[in-house]
Amino acid sequence: MERRVLVIGGGAAGMTAAIFAARSHASVTVLEHMDRVGKKLLSTGNGRCNFTNRDQKPEYYRCGQEGFPQKVLSQFSAEQTVAFFGELGILPKERNGCLYPNSDQASSILDVLRMELERQKADVRTGCRISRLLRCGNQFRAETNLGVFEADAVVLATGSKAAPATGSDGSGYELARRLGHRILTPLPALVQLRCGEKDYKQLAGVRAEARVDLYVEEESRKGGSADGAEGADASWRLAASDCGELQLTDYGISGIPVFQVSRYASVALHKGLRVKAVIDFLPHQTRQETEAMTAFRLEQMANETCERWMIGLFHKKLAGVLLKRAGISPGQKAGDVPAGRWKALIGQMRGFTATVTATNSFEQAQVCCGGVDTREVDPLTLASKRTAGLYLAGEILDVDGICGGYNLQWAWSSGAVAGRHAAGTGTSKAAAGRHAAGTGTSKAAADRHAAGTGTSKAAADRHAAGRAGK
Repeated sequence: MERRVLVIGGGAAGMTAAIFAARSHASVTVLEHMDRVGKKLLSTGNGRCNFTNRDQKPEYYRCGQEGFPQKVLSQFSAEQTVAFFGELGILPKERNGCLYPNSDQASSILDVLRMELERQKADVRTGCRISRLLRCGNQFRAETNLGVFEADAVVLATGSKAAPATGSDGSGYELARRLGHRILTPLPALVQLRCGEKDYKQLAGVRAEARVDLYVEEESRKGGSADGAEGADASWRLAASDCGELQLTDYGISGIPVFQVSRYASVALHKGLRVKAVIDFLPHQTRQETEAMTAFRLEQMANETCERWMIGLFHKKLAGVLLKRAGISPGQKAGDVPAGRWKALIGQMRGFTATVTATNSFEQAQVCCGGVDTREVDPLTLASKRTAGLYLAGEILDVDGICGGYNLQWAWSSGAVAGRHAAGTGTSKAAAGRHAAGTGTSKAAADRHAAGTGTSKAAADRHAAGRAGK
């Protein structure tokens, strides 16, 4: 009798889980509460879908349990992802390690996944809202507006709370909680930062190459001076840094380097700690080079106004704010400015401080940090340690990646691992008894599935012998 697998959530992780469960000979049903599957995929990579990245390092994935993401990613790598989508018809195109479909359309990725779901005869139900998910004896019962669905195993892949308009409304957290799981507070990540200074309205629309260093107040020194000045009651810890194109908005800072550090701001602010960003607008110069450049320009342009002195260095809006913060009048002759003011200007160019007061909301966030505590999930199978037969994949787990295709890679990897094991394949007899209601896979079956999933024969042998991922 075919093993029945119910996949809750039709996003990237859910569709992948459904495909790999179906390829492993399970009878698969996908329940999606939106009117179509994969809606969030269409907005990834600015509509082009950066579906993975060739540069894979542990530090590109953040998780409360160190090493957890790598144990999953090692079972379905970026190379296997490229091969998987190649089988489905995607010709990859590379830009600085980031991989996109050659069509430059996110819809291509979604279309081939939907086509594969059809080929595998997965039953996809859209507009399906779950009121209750219960474990009844050796099976699950999902009560929905479209009726009752029963299954031997469930893959919970409902996403996070980021970008709720695309379907990620956080509803899966409550399902997981009712099945015994602890939820670490979901917070916006890969998101813009709101800042407290009054000069951002003047800076709206400015883009500049910059380095962003995010500092967080030490918890033991909570409540010190806002500027962290020497001798003050505050001690600041560098939490994260990144370099790239910064975008200045009327409320604060945005752009890739801000997104990359934003999850640390979210966590700190949630704890009631103060956060500041220190921005270097000349990231490719040393301090000595900036001082030499300033001295040279001053020698050449001593009779020009300071406003004119700044031409060619920065956007006019940014130049005005930098001068103001350094206490220099734009109309003042450069040669008349005291040496201390030039030192202050260099300090602003190389260390522009932004007091971070908040992040933007879940509506603007690309992903979340937080979610189901990974300590309650087996990283080799993604099986719940709280409820037998339950598997978890994608953003619902406390794993988030940086920009560059890493969150989608997590979706593909976790979906593939959860789908295979929910179907009862690649699992040792002992693990099967704990996680998959007693279903095991023979060596021959493991070899057959390896041929269809991009897994080597050696890996299939390891799975069949019960040494998966060790």
